[in-house]
Amino acid sequence: MAGSGSEWDQGYWGTITASTEWCEKNFEVTPYVAEFYNTISNIPSIILALIGLHYAISQKFERRFSVLHLSTIALSIGSSLFHATLKYAQQQSDETPMVWVMLLYIYVLYSPDWHYRSTMPTVLFLYGTIFAILHSQFRFVVGFQLHFVFLAILCLPRMYKYYIHTTDPAVRKIAHRYILFLVLGAICWLADRHLCNQISKLRVNPQGHAVWHLLMGFNSYFFNTILQYCRAQQLNWNPRMEYLWGVLPVVKVQKSDSERKEQ
Repeated sequence: MAGSGSEWDQGYWGTITASTEWCEKNFEVTPYVAEFYNTISNIPSIILALIGLHYAISQKFERRFSVLHLSTIALSIGSSLFHATLKYAQQQSDETPMVWVMLLYIYVLYSPDWHYRSTMPTVLFLYGTIFAILHSQFRFVVGFQLHFVFLAILCLPRMYKYYIHTTDPAVRKIAHRYILFLVLGAICWLADRHLCNQISKLRVNPQGHAVWHLLMGFNSYFFNTILQYCRAQQLNWNPRMEYLWGVLPVVKVQKSDSERKEQ
């Protein structure tokens, strides 16, 4: 992995204690931020999540969608703290929310057809709590990565079911963009992680991990938008996809008079 910057050594935060570093020279831009580009690349995720949160509330979607956007904000802040300091404690504020967000996705994806409504959130909450405790005590780097991939794979069957039952071309276009960004992001992540020696010899570092942050920030927004659209369909809210500034998809719904009165 990349070493420390030339003039600031350990920087403002002192000795690096994180179990993982990325292919960006530490404290190269400022002594107050270890991995500068990996830190600031989380800002778009926060902005997109705030936009998503606004529309989830204004369109009166279920609270789970507001929680999803808030969780993305928490994850992005945690990731910024981790890359800014490269401290082990801040690393937990990045990695633990990653797992919590995946557990939230599992709940949102599967809960509409789950007959025992109280069991799923209880089991997922206990699972997330136990993971947080274990992850704070043991540094299982590869184990964490495999665990995260496993949770993502659990979401795939339901994601595919939603896709094949959605005929709106606008929603399908967003889904295709999501897949494209996911593939590109994975390539950037893997290259930054495993080809750092070769990347370090280049005149300009492509900042693959920062690009991963940027692409995944958009993907979180895209996925949440698709989920809101599919949920609105399930509830017969007559959803339609519109575009903010002509580029950013948002879901607008039209509820019946009785549904408005219930809310």
